[in-house]
Amino acid sequence: MYEALKQAAWAANLALPKANLCLATWGNASQVDRQAGVFAIKPSGVDYSSLRPEDMVVVRLSDGSVAEGELRPSSDTKTHLELYRAFPTIGGVVHTHSRWATIFAQAGREIPALGTTHADTFYGPVPCAPALTKEQIEGDYETNTGLVLAAACADCYESIPAGLVKAHGPFTWGRDAAGAVENAIILEEVAMMAYHSLALGAQPVDSYLLDKHYLRKHGPGAYYGQTGK
Repeated sequence: MYEALKQAAWAANLALPKANLCLATWGNASQVDRQAGVFAIKPSGVDYSSLRPEDMVVVRLSDGSVAEGELRPSSDTKTHLELYRAFPTIGGVVHTHSRWATIFAQAGREIPALGTTHADTFYGPVPCAPALTKEQIEGDYETNTGLVLAAACADCYESIPAGLVKAHGPFTWGRDAAGAVENAIILEEVAMMAYHSLALGAQPVDSYLLDKHYLRKHGPGAYYGQTGK
């Protein structure tokens, strides 16, 4: 069962190291099938070089239990679960420890919108959720990670498909797992640009330029790209 879902999740996971977003096993991607009430996610600690579609673990949205799979799901499964529950329009989630986005996360700083490259995908600064408390970490850590991130991004998750968790790293989401990977690639690039731009004294982009670039691609009158694509 769930072969197409597992194939999509597998392909997204393989895309992460190819895009230089992951070293070792530092990342995971998942895709949800809301009609079936499940999502497929990378197994915990399995190297990308040996990963197969059949290794993907299918998890129930209802309670986080394994619906199909012989391996243990990613240790971040509960975080993905909370994001799917909180953000009903998303179809895929990616978590990495990509260098530049993680630098901002470790500093506990949002990634500011400094120019049109950022504005094409993110309609404002990428939020950074606060650090978890000692009680949250010693309790259900992965669930609480998802909860604090979902709270930080609740009002902007559709227009800013990414968020950081302080002292941890970035998460992105999208229409499906491939879309979440694309957003992770863009997030890493704009984080790198922001780090260096801030060092040169850059200021946030003017709101009317932010509006123009985001809305021409994502707004009701969008004209970026080709019709029907």
